[in-house]
Amino acid sequence: MGKTKITINNNGSLRLEGDFEIVDKAGNAYDLAGRDAVSLCRCGHSKNKPFCDGSHKGNFEHEAVAFALPPMK
Repeated sequence: MGKTKITINNNGSLRLEGDFEIVDKAGNAYDLAGRDAVSLCRCGHSKNKPFCDGSHKGNFEHEAVAFALPPMK
């Protein structure tokens, strides 16, 4: 699979697709059971954090529109 793609969904999750690894703060890898795509929670309501379980529906609003970050200081 090619490079990793991260999609910021309107009113929802971060969708990761491609070649990636997700680790906890100690560096331990999550077992993704062979998946090459997962959705990560952004709203904080998921019972399966850091993964999205759909709990954001009706509880989280964010219009995902790309923009340029200001120059690094």
